[in-house]
Amino acid sequence: MIDDDLQETLRGDGSRRMGLDVGDRTIGVALSDDMGWTAQPLTTLRRTRLDSDLDGLRRIASERGVSEVVVGMPLSMSGKEGIRARRVRLFAAELERTLGIHVIFWDERLSTVAAERVLLQADLRRQKRKEQVDKVAAAIILQGYLDSVRR
Repeated sequence: MIDDDLQETLRGDGSRRMGLDVGDRTIGVALSDDMGWTAQPLTTLRRTRLDSDLDGLRRIASERGVSEVVVGMPLSMSGKEGIRARRVRLFAAELERTLGIHVIFWDERLSTVAAERVLLQADLRRQKRKEQVDKVAAAIILQGYLDSVRR
């Protein structure tokens, strides 16, 4: 017989986390499963205007029952925040205000490198890798966060 705590864990809370790899031209998007164990790449949004970017993310969050957003923080290799990190912080503040969903920052150093490596191992053509890399990087960011929460 499964105890109540384990049943609750297996059931999940019915909400998902969304991971984002925010760039200047694109936003990679990934989602967790309902139990918060795994992250899957979802899509890559082409950035246009801030309000359009936020609308696209609001639509995904609403349709998928997102309760929390994990945003990759582009730190330098020394761990310091530069201009890209400041831009991501400003974007995340608008995202949190617009969606009304808590935003968490997660160190994204080398997530794109890891995503490229995964896609190379999958033997995808260069153009296909370029199309996939942002959402795979978002999944790597989200998975890192999910793993840390479970520990």
